[in-house]
This record gives sequence, structure tokens and C-alpha cells, in this order.
Amino acid sequence: MPGSRTGRPPVARVSRPATGTRPRRENAVLAFYRRAHRAWDRPLTAYYLILGGSALITVLGLVMVYSASQITALQMSLPGSYFFRKQLLAAVIGSVLLLAASRMPVRLHRALAYPILAGAVFLMVLVQVPGIGVAVKGNQNWIALGGSFQIQPSEFGKLALVLWGADLLARKQDKRLLTQWKHMLVPLVPAAFMLLGLIMIGGDMGTAIILTAILFGLLWLAGAPTRLFVGVLSVAALIGAVLIRTSPNRMARLACLGATEPQSGPVDCWQAVHGIYALASGGIFGSGLGASVEKWGQLPEAHTDFIFAVTGEELGLAGTLSVLALFAALGYAGIRVAGRTEDPFVRYAAGGVTTWITAQAVINLGAVLGLLPIAGVPLPLFSYGGSALLPTMFAIGLLIAFARDEPAARAALAMRQPRFGRKRAGGSQRPRRWNTMRRRAPGARPSGER
Repeated sequence: MPGSRTGRPPVARVSRPATGTRPRRENAVLAFYRRAHRAWDRPLTAYYLILGGSALITVLGLVMVYSASQITALQMSLPGSYFFRKQLLAAVIGSVLLLAASRMPVRLHRALAYPILAGAVFLMVLVQVPGIGVAVKGNQNWIALGGSFQIQPSEFGKLALVLWGADLLARKQDKRLLTQWKHMLVPLVPAAFMLLGLIMIGGDMGTAIILTAILFGLLWLAGAPTRLFVGVLSVAALIGAVLIRTSPNRMARLACLGATEPQSGPVDCWQAVHGIYALASGGIFGSGLGASVEKWGQLPEAHTDFIFAVTGEELGLAGTLSVLALFAALGYAGIRVAGRTEDPFVRYAAGGVTTWITAQAVINLGAVLGLLPIAGVPLPLFSYGGSALLPTMFAIGLLIAFARDEPAARAALAMRQPRFGRKRAGGSQRPRRWNTMRRRAPGARPSGER
């Protein structure tokens, strides 16, 4: 073996073992999906969706009410911000109700079920008393409070049916009585039919449809058998068909489905057609906030039942899809709260509120899009109307309270660290990191030491 330059024998090189191949990097799309899934499955997801989604819908609704109602107010010789100020006042009062409902314990919600039902029935009876009840566009469903303020008791009937029905079914479930069909139907169905009768006396079929949806939602959550469910649905459908067939106004609304011209037949479909015109002229991003053309007297009820059409014209497809996404998130969060709880009352109440808001949104949006007959119901949290906004915001407060009351959510809220630490026994006060929930192990060195 030849020697080296230093005279030392050469050192044999030791071959290093081949290292394994580098681990393959995870697909970026799959990694994003997993991170999103973990974030979506956190305990407080439903809480943030309900709180944030309802707040965004309400704020955007205030903006659109101001934009859509200016022309109507000026045509009535009123200030341009007249309807906006009334809606803002209702939103402030509703926010107080939402905060109160979100802080109430479940037992207090159950205690309020019977007083709210009794109050709603009393007010709905007062509506039919001459001199007290007020008719608006053919429907006797209002009570004048003085000045320009009116209240619609049937809107509070929705909240009453949800709370009372949830409390009733929860008590019967605790006694194991829901396995018998008579206990599942009585007295829930007769009480619901009483509310429906009081509403239909005034001619408001749109609200009656929503109450029927709430009733079916409660029965479905209670585990009603298919034949019982179909039986109640058949009776309700038969009664609804008779009420529609005997009313020329309702038959005319039904005939406007799919209309593309204001004078498409024997009835005038002006409102339905101009709602489609407003949506079609918005394009992708709309004509701009406040630049709607249809609200200048062409589209009736631009700031109430057809405010979604004005939204589509001014904010375009992007704005309407955003509103739909917010309602979808709100509905998902309500279903999640109802599905993860073990409290029967919470499950029935959360499911009833979710059915109420979702069904009302579907009926309103379906009418604006020309897919359903015009039922005269507002878009929840979005359309003008204090009587509809107040009970809806109280119901949102219920969902927030239920979302906070989940065991995992309570644990997550309890683990939160305050922004500024509490004063320790030695008197020193050290700030804590807001997003840090790990505790340093005893004896561990600070991160800056070496």
C-alpha cells in the first residue's frame, strides 16, 4: 500500500451507512384540510359561529334597511333615515335581550316558557278585539302602541312555541312518556293548533307556515314515528290547501310562480317579477351600495320582505352568497348545539330555534328567487321590522347560552387566561400570554438561557 505524504500509513475510510430517504412532504391541500377540520371541530366553534354570524347578519341588515328604505320614506314625506332609526332602536333593544338570554341559566329559560306562552296568547287574542287590533295590508295581526309603533304578537308566538314545547317534551322524556303517541301529541299539537288558529283568524298564513315548521321540528327531534309524522303532516297540508283554495289572494300568489312578466296571466305578478329583475341586474359585484333602481317605486316592500332582492342588485352575487353563507353557518351551528348536548330541553329548544330561523329564511329567499309563493315573511335578523327582530335576537341568545353550556365549551372557557394576570400572593403582577395555555415544567430553563 503506498504511503502518504506524512509518512503515516493511510487510514481506511469508513463508509457511512446510507441514510433513509427524506419523509415525503404532506400534500398542501390535505394539510390545509386537516388544519381546517381541527379548527372547525373545536369546542367553541358553534359559539363563535352563532355570535359572529348573527352579528354580521344584523349589521348588514341595518345597512341594507337604510339603503332600501330611503326612497319609501321620502315618498311618505318622512326623513330618509326614518325606518333605519326605528330598526336601529329595535336592534339595540334586541341586543339587550340577546345578552340577557345568553347569560340566563337553563332552568330560568324553562321557567319563562309558560309566562311567554300565556303572554303571547293574550296578545294574539287582543289583536281581534275591535279598537285594539290594527289591520295592515289585509292582515289583522297588529296592535298599536302609540304613534308609529306597532307590535305583531304572532312573532312572539314562535318563541313561545319553541320554549314551551321544548320544556313539555323534556319533562315527558324524563318520565319516559314519549314512547306513547298520545303523550307525544297531547297537549303539544292542540296548543300549536290553537296558536295557528289565532294567527289564521288575522289572515297571516306566512307566520302560520313557520309555526307549523317549528311543530314538525319538535316532533322530529322527539322521535315521532313515521306514520305519526306523516299523519300530522297530511292534516296540516289538507288544512293549508283548503285555506289557499278559498282565498283569491293566496291563489294569485301561487299562480305567480315562474312568472317572467308583470302581466303574465289573469293575476298581476308585479312584485315577484321585479324582484327577479333586481337580482338579475346586480351582476357579480352589484351596482354599488345605494345605487338600486328597483327601490325607486318599482319593487314593493323593498326594505321588508324583498330586501334580499335589493341586496342582490346593490351588492351582486357576491353579496347574496355572503348572506346565504352566514345563514348556512348559523344553521349548522344550531344543529351542532342540538346534536352535542345531553340535556333534552337544550336539544329541543336549540332544534326548534334552528328550524324557525332556517325555515323562515328559506321561505323568504324562495319567494324572492321565484321558487316559492310570496308568503309575506321577513328575512330573519335582516329585514325591517322590530316585532320580528326582538324575539329572533332573544332566540339567538338562547343558542349562545346553549353553546356556552356544552361541557367541552365550558372547559375551554375556563382554561382561558386573562390578558393581565391576577395579583399573586407576593404582590407582583406579571402579564400572561393570551394565547398560551401550556404551563412550564418545574425546573425548566427560560427560552433565552443556554
